[in-house]
Amino acid sequence: MGNNLPNVSPRVIGVGKQLKRKKTMAITTSIVFDHRGRAGLDDSGPVEIRITHMRKHYYINTGVRVKKRNFAFGSVINERNSVELNEQLVIILRKVTEEVNRCINNNEPIDVASIRQRVWQIGVTNAKGETTFLDWIRKEITLLDHRVGTLRHYATTLKRLEAFGGMKRWQDVNIENIYAFDAFLHSITKKQSDAERKEKKPVERICQSTVYNRHKDLKALLYRAVRQGIIEQNPYERLRGQFKRGDKENTEYLTEEEMNAIVSLKPVEGSRMAIARDLCVIQMYTGLAYSDLMAFDIKDYKKVDGEYVHVGERVKTSTKFVNQLLPPVVEVLEKYNWQVPHMNNKEYNIALKMIGQVAGVRFPLHSHALRHSFATWALKNDVPIQVVSKMLGHKSISVTQRYAKVLAEDVTKEFFRLKNNLNKKNHEENNVNDGGIHNDDDRMCERQ
Repeated sequence: MGNNLPNVSPRVIGVGKQLKRKKTMAITTSIVFDHRGRAGLDDSGPVEIRITHMRKHYYINTGVRVKKRNFAFGSVINERNSVELNEQLVIILRKVTEEVNRCINNNEPIDVASIRQRVWQIGVTNAKGETTFLDWIRKEITLLDHRVGTLRHYATTLKRLEAFGGMKRWQDVNIENIYAFDAFLHSITKKQSDAERKEKKPVERICQSTVYNRHKDLKALLYRAVRQGIIEQNPYERLRGQFKRGDKENTEYLTEEEMNAIVSLKPVEGSRMAIARDLCVIQMYTGLAYSDLMAFDIKDYKKVDGEYVHVGERVKTSTKFVNQLLPPVVEVLEKYNWQVPHMNNKEYNIALKMIGQVAGVRFPLHSHALRHSFATWALKNDVPIQVVSKMLGHKSISVTQRYAKVLAEDVTKEFFRLKNNLNKKNHEENNVNDGGIHNDDDRMCERQ
């Protein structure tokens, strides 16, 4: 649940639309949930302030989002932070009511967009009094309810926009400048180490997946601006499919032999390498991402026919997934009294590279490659791709299909290898046969 910047619903009241009021008609304010009725029972929706005047309703988004089942009678219920959220809602409601009463007392027309601005003091303005796009982004990032890693991504996107300089004002946010921003991103080069500079290695540009992530962040921010009534349409809606995610064909994963080699490693018990090896085994045979691994709790698992099964949501995406603890995982967890040992991501990946070297892995081993390894291992063992998608908690089966594509490429390579072996074998047989005929001819000549 995120606390977004409060906003006015543009389709309901429009920006700057004023309420014509009569002194005889009461104006009321209240807290309501998702007035458009778009949220299902298990879906999150906006909590809003409703202003009622002359039998018409006008809505201001409070920025609070909860599931439908967690809202009743104007209050948030059954949430970990229900008390804090309800206090926040009461404060916002009081401020809105005060602004409405101020308009009434001063005999001013009630402008809902102005009320919003006065209540939350939205927007940093330039010398001309205009709200700047970049300053709005800076404020939005502080309000995002995301993990630290995701917030860093947004901060990087802001940094790139500042360096680009072509979208400082709201009127600069258009398709033409988004294409220009894309060209700017493709011109950025990767940082080189001192060793690489001494060796005079060629400078590389950032990869397409990095460019795609900057577009993804900017698009998400612009959708927030649409919800807040700042812009009418997200320019990215007219650019669907224009900015590709990047090449995912070279997905790194462990072969079954490499997985077995890691399992058979016996580092000194209690050492950093031993802990990293055990975490590695858990990831290889569960497909858990690092964040989900660190959030592991055996209490979330239920015993079904003697097996530990968990149906939950991923930490990063909140996508539902199904997980079962296989024997290698159970063996590791029993050693730690069913608690996953914690290790920070950087330290873990450093240890994984060393483990990979000892086990003879073909590439520098990293934690996400273990998730890839589980997917390819499951597919190779005839688990249907739809099931693997549920195991990994992918939002779309198209994400899982890249593993199937990798396997298809492996199959093609193996067919080529078989073909080459056949050609080599046939060539050797022909040489032997040719040699045999000459020998027979020679012997016949000798007998003659």
